[in-house]
Amino acid sequence: MTYQHQPVLLDEVLHYLKPSTNQNFIDCTLGGGGHTTAILNKISPKGKVLGIDLDLTAIEATKIKIGDSIQNKRLITAKGNFNKIKDIANVYKFNKVNGILLDLGLSSGQLQDQKRGFSFLADGRLDMRFGSQNDLDASKILNFYSKNDLAEIFRKYGEERLAGLIAQKIVEIRKTSPFVLPKQLVEVIADIYKRSYRGKSKINPATKVFQALRIAVNGELENLQQVLPQAVKLLTGSGRIAVISYHSLEDRIVKEFFRQESRDCICPPTLPICQCGHKKTLRIITKKPVMASHDEMLQNPRSRSAKLRVAEKI
Repeated sequence: MTYQHQPVLLDEVLHYLKPSTNQNFIDCTLGGGGHTTAILNKISPKGKVLGIDLDLTAIEATKIKIGDSIQNKRLITAKGNFNKIKDIANVYKFNKVNGILLDLGLSSGQLQDQKRGFSFLADGRLDMRFGSQNDLDASKILNFYSKNDLAEIFRKYGEERLAGLIAQKIVEIRKTSPFVLPKQLVEVIADIYKRSYRGKSKINPATKVFQALRIAVNGELENLQQVLPQAVKLLTGSGRIAVISYHSLEDRIVKEFFRQESRDCICPPTLPICQCGHKKTLRIITKKPVMASHDEMLQNPRSRSAKLRVAEKI
């Protein structure tokens, strides 16, 4: 399979991160290397990028894309989870950097990989792991989690209104037909929606459940909560952190973290005197999330749900 990926909000990322000559950056979600390649162009001749990804396929694809060039020598890649960004940065001597990027969306290459079951159109098994180091995959969740746990996953991570009904049907069906393929799950969800949902869904009914499973398999929200404070500590003064999220759960975490770190006191308003001693570390650059232009949405449908938030280290 040829790994293909079109970077989202590329012009906006470059505008807000402001990469310039000989600076160093960390791309926590290397993906197909679209953002990294553009940043490398801006920080030449000596600036470097540390590119982190759990997906070895993505790392190899980026190296091939850049090729045997001077740029390739300025790209340092690391296979790992970005929730360990502090440790990874220490290993590669990226302890103080001018900017950090997190693009939290699935890459086009991952969606195209039929074997990994990220898409409800995929022919491969229900896997959904970003990296092979994780023993838990989507099929194990569907076949072994309790009805209540499944409903909680669909409700919490997918904001699925029919979570209970879908979970109940899954538990009934798996007694005789274990869930292995995406189409099995799609058929269950489609049937539930046909019977129980009167309105007209703007998206495929399976979208929210697949999102929820992927988040649960990879611990995405927990990883995001862990990486943000570590990333801020790695930034130099006036260094910037940019985060592209694709659903409200991620965006809420980023928004609240930026808001908290842009305030000196985070004590409850009922306390007359500050007791937390918290000092602000960030200045919010984007008061509202930056969205893709109409033209980009037409050229790259994945950008429609993208929200970019940026903050600067004080």
